Amino acid sequence: MPLKKTDIEKFKKRLEDLKKQMTQIVRGTAAEVKTPDESKGYSQHQADEGTDDFNRIISLEVTNKEFSILRQIDRALEKIDDNTYGVCDISGEEIPLARLEAVPYATMTVKAQEKFEKGLL
Repeated sequence: MPLKKTDIEKFKKRLEDLKKQMTQIVRGTAAEVKTPDESKGYSQHQADEGTDDFNRIISLEVTNKEFSILRQIDRALEKIDDNTYGVCDISGEEIPLARLEAVPYATMTVKAQEKFEKGLL
């Protein structure tokens, strides 16, 4: 059963709010990673520098994950504009409402997503 217009508007609002949050998080993390560590100096231990570098790598990986989610949110918003929101990009089947409630930026059914992640598509 296709989504109702009120459902689509509700999801659009959620997606726009989520996009705003994720954008702020990415900007904050990117700024944090780019900021030079002013405590670095001759007295800092090498192990401390290693920990700082590790923390920056983790921050970059988190940012990459958030960028991926931002792309998915943008794709879901495109689908709303194209009147295809709630339809799987791969199979053309309807995405269950429960999945969209849990992951509003989902563009594939669970089955299609699993095949995609396994490289079978």
